[in-house]
Amino acid sequence: MKAVWYEATGAARDVLVHGDMPAPQAGPGEVLVRIHASGVNPSDCKSRGGSRPMAAPRVIPHSDGAGVIEAVGAGVDAARIGQRVWIWNGQWKRPFGTAAEFIALPSAQAVPLPDNISFAEGACLGIPALTALRAVMADHGVIGQSVLVAGGAGAVGHYAIQFAKLLGAKQVIATVSSAAKAAHALAAGADAVVDYRSEDVAARVAALTHGRGVDRVIEVDLAANAALLPRIVKQDGICVTYGSGAAEITLGFFPMILSGAAIRFFIVYELSTEARGECEAVLEKLLREGRVRHAIAATLPLAECAAAHEMVMGGAAMGNVVLTLA
Repeated sequence: MKAVWYEATGAARDVLVHGDMPAPQAGPGEVLVRIHASGVNPSDCKSRGGSRPMAAPRVIPHSDGAGVIEAVGAGVDAARIGQRVWIWNGQWKRPFGTAAEFIALPSAQAVPLPDNISFAEGACLGIPALTALRAVMADHGVIGQSVLVAGGAGAVGHYAIQFAKLLGAKQVIATVSSAAKAAHALAAGADAVVDYRSEDVAARVAALTHGRGVDRVIEVDLAANAALLPRIVKQDGICVTYGSGAAEITLGFFPMILSGAAIRFFIVYELSTEARGECEAVLEKLLREGRVRHAIAATLPLAECAAAHEMVMGGAAMGNVVLTLA
């Protein structure tokens, strides 16, 4: 099968290899999926760059993907053969991800993909969509809340704006860094946008919430925005954070204790079975109803995996970058 792999961490063009290797087989409890699209996420690129130890001497990258089940292992219903699916945690703690024509993985990690969703869109669900949905649904959800989505033009932020509106938020504010990104966030359904490069975010949030602050902040970079948090969240509000640009975070104790704010940390790779099941059920319903808009910034062939990694890490792409295999 055609695949992309790396045997050492480093710059994309230095370590990523496109070539042939034997196709895997489905083991007990597993399904074999022919990949049609492989999603490229920042965490995939950071892992290739050396942010965490390699899972094996040779790693096929990418945790997100979509395709069709070609075979099943012992204990899996043969009726699943031919089923369209999307994949989560393809390469998390395992050496074989979705940047290949085939992947074998536990049956539960191949989720039925509604017929109205393309494979490229399905390759955006495992990390961006589920992260956004968990951030919106955690701690009793957003019904009636005012929500601030940090990085509203990003892959997660674009979904988070939509899910917050779809699941009952009364107001969604997004922070962005340019006019183009502001338009992107507004098109997703944001009620207001704040350009953090040219505006006083705390002052704008205060004006937009009549001095109350937001009930919930969905935060992409807590290290960068920790000092801002107690200035924008309402009394006893919450910050749900799924990312940080630095390994260490500094919080001002007195501003935080006076705000009464809580911080919920999570990583989509390690969701509990219950939390993941809740998110998958809601996501399936919204997808089947055609209520979710997907932002695909670029599609490239598998052989251009290195260029896709560079595009993702460059930060200019508004939306997901997807590799196509069929």
